[in-house]
Amino acid sequence: MKTMRKYILTPLMAVAVVGCVQPEVVEFASDCNEINIEATGGTRKVNISADQEWIASSDNTWITISPANGKGSTECSIVIDSALNAEARVGQVLIQNLTTLEERTIAITQQGFDYEIILDEPEVEISNFERAEERKFTVSLTTNVDFNVEIPSNVQWLSNKRYEVKLTRGVRPRKVDVEFEWDINTRPEERLAEIKFVPKEGQSLTRQDALKVRQHSAEPIEENTRKGDSVALVSIQRSLRTLSSWDTSIPMERWAGVILWNEQHEGYTPDKKGRVRYAEFYIYNTNDKLPFEVKYLTAADELYFFGNTNTFLKSLEIGEEICSLTQLRRLTIAAHGLIDVDKRLANLKNLEHLNLGSNNFMTVPEVLTKENFPKLRTLILNANQRSVIYDLSNTVKTDLGGFIDEQEFPVHLLKWGLDTLNLSVNYLHGKLPTFEDDDSVPVYTEEDWAASRDTLPRMLVDRRIKKVMPNTTFFSINFNRLTGDIPDWILYHPKLDLWIPYSLIFPQEGKDAEGNSASFDNEPVSLDYYYQLYTSKKQPMGDESAE
Repeated sequence: MKTMRKYILTPLMAVAVVGCVQPEVVEFASDCNEINIEATGGTRKVNISADQEWIASSDNTWITISPANGKGSTECSIVIDSALNAEARVGQVLIQNLTTLEERTIAITQQGFDYEIILDEPEVEISNFERAEERKFTVSLTTNVDFNVEIPSNVQWLSNKRYEVKLTRGVRPRKVDVEFEWDINTRPEERLAEIKFVPKEGQSLTRQDALKVRQHSAEPIEENTRKGDSVALVSIQRSLRTLSSWDTSIPMERWAGVILWNEQHEGYTPDKKGRVRYAEFYIYNTNDKLPFEVKYLTAADELYFFGNTNTFLKSLEIGEEICSLTQLRRLTIAAHGLIDVDKRLANLKNLEHLNLGSNNFMTVPEVLTKENFPKLRTLILNANQRSVIYDLSNTVKTDLGGFIDEQEFPVHLLKWGLDTLNLSVNYLHGKLPTFEDDDSVPVYTEEDWAASRDTLPRMLVDRRIKKVMPNTTFFSINFNRLTGDIPDWILYHPKLDLWIPYSLIFPQEGKDAEGNSASFDNEPVSLDYYYQLYTSKKQPMGDESAE
């Protein structure tokens, strides 16, 4: 019988056995040796296998690796910045075993940005009418090229404001906002426009969006009808934002400030019956030209617009629609904020009365001539001042209004021969014309004196006084910046007493642009001399004088 032997493994022997096992060898490597990435950049994960210390680096600043060193196997992040150019770029990450000096590389290729212009919203829809300050919209686009906004030449109702494309980040796309402004659509048809964004440097684009703008049509208004007139009045009032409004539940005959045609009115014809003859709009707040609906008031004899809020701050145009109302005889657009008058206003050949006072004109509007308005008898152009400046030679303010840009007194207005001419409070400066060397202005003749011997003094003929505005019954030039002498044609004018000269002619104020005190050198002490010549005129009690 065999004897069984027992073996006991002591701890020392166990250690000896274990020490004989060879450790596992980890190959120095990475699980990626090439990265292709888009232009926007990003992060890519790579695994580094190692059993010793290692270090990593990149050959370009637009590539970073984290962590950049370690011992043993590690997951790393390679971060690639957004591209700066349109062309592709290459780089690499180098990983080195610090013990064996072995190297592994990861090649990186990044695509460049394509040139493109991409709209967030390629279509915009707008209404036919909004208040002036609300007639705009903004489009946002993504681009990496500077561009011009191209609006078709036949699209006059759209314009764009200044915008800026900052290319400080190379060709990385960025957001750009472009603001557009639009005009009211007065037609019953919608309007369409396609706006292009064209590279300034002529780059070829992989994507180039165009903007389509669709504008709603205007609500139709019946032309040449009483109903159309009422709709036009309400629409005008809405556009102007008048302080008060009409109650449309009551007949138009009872609307305040509105007069309808009837048989008793001069110029009445059956087709005008019940239509608007006169309408007034006052105390309103607009930053726009006159509402387009005025063109539907084709039977109106007189229109009256007065009292825009903060008139002195406005710089408005009159608009073209009112220029189609060729039947108008009287028109007032005062305290509205006008800086110019559409030349098409000359279409209103039947105008007899025109009031453009209390606006912001810097010169007399060019359209205001005798040839353009052959029937005009009254022209009111007073108080065109934005602010009160007493010394024109010592001010830094500009855009004062009041005909300050007129190089000399507007002589053509004096030659017009109007019944009423109001030019008060307008910063007119310089001297009044004498017309002594102007052969186009006649003098009083023997025939004039013979025809009115009981009213005209012989002196007018003997001294060859110029016959200026002989039929003008109201003339005012007070509180301007006029200097020099009062010419004889004023001092001895047959209507001087009607002009109330010590109130409406002689008083001037402040200093002119040359620093001269505004006043007349020969202002008479009283009108005694005048009534001694015009013996048929009765001198009023307490004779008007300089006192």
